[in-house]
Amino acid sequence: MKRNKSAKFLKSQVTPVEPYDPAALIEVQHLTKNFDALKVLDNISEKIFQGEKIAIIGPSGSGKSTFLRCLNVLEDPTDGYVFFEGNNLCDLKVDINEQRRRMGMVFQQFNLFNNMTVLKNITLAPVHVGLQDLHSAQRRNFWIKFKNLFKKKDKKAPLYPIQTSAKKIKEEAKENAMRLLARIGLADKANVYPSTLSGGQKQRIAIVRSLAMNPKVMLFDEPTSALDPEMVGEVLALIKELATEGMTMVIVTHEMGFAREVATRVMFMDGGKILEQGPPSEIFGNPKNERLQDFLSKVL
Repeated sequence: MKRNKSAKFLKSQVTPVEPYDPAALIEVQHLTKNFDALKVLDNISEKIFQGEKIAIIGPSGSGKSTFLRCLNVLEDPTDGYVFFEGNNLCDLKVDINEQRRRMGMVFQQFNLFNNMTVLKNITLAPVHVGLQDLHSAQRRNFWIKFKNLFKKKDKKAPLYPIQTSAKKIKEEAKENAMRLLARIGLADKANVYPSTLSGGQKQRIAIVRSLAMNPKVMLFDEPTSALDPEMVGEVLALIKELATEGMTMVIVTHEMGFAREVATRVMFMDGGKILEQGPPSEIFGNPKNERLQDFLSKVL
């Protein structure tokens, strides 16, 4: 996805950028998002560290999903900054697509391509990125060879090492996809189309599709909200498994039991702000904010 270079947020930011914490995997500074006159996110500053499992809870319309989408700049901030591994994602000089390779995103509605098989859905991005990198290396070597024509033998620059090929990239992507499908018990669905699958199967495949890119962090936007109740468990079980393996994740969820069991930190949002956060035992066992107390009294 290309970024609009005339995006208003890049012109209207007024908050000066501050030094970022190099220990943080993701850091947001004074993050604000407006939709016309409606302020959806209100001056949020937050850090997310490697290995954390953060559950974001709160009422509908509190800004949870918008906050999540701002973490990889699927939504352009009106003001403020987002850092990922030290890279300012709000800086046009930063290749946003390269950064997103390491940020898996799972949506409410699966977003699988219905005209492609399950296998093709999973291998599409790894193959595209692999071929893109291969062609870039090949172009670099072409120009090195060209420039070497005009240099003395002892002055010739070495070629960039290329240890793969288009065939190998496709084969490795397929092998990895089949390994991931076997992991979730859906290897027999590799050559079918998404329209033949249940909602729970689609969402597990959407998660596997993100995992195929070997992300540093997984962002889940209410991954079970579009599922029938009996399918929720199989998706949550996969997310729990990823959490156990140490995957850093940020998940917007209405599943309070899941947040209590899996999260290392719970954030409660309302009115575009993070009103309270802490370990699940404190958020659910001893909430201090009155709005959080009222919210939990209605959902637990």
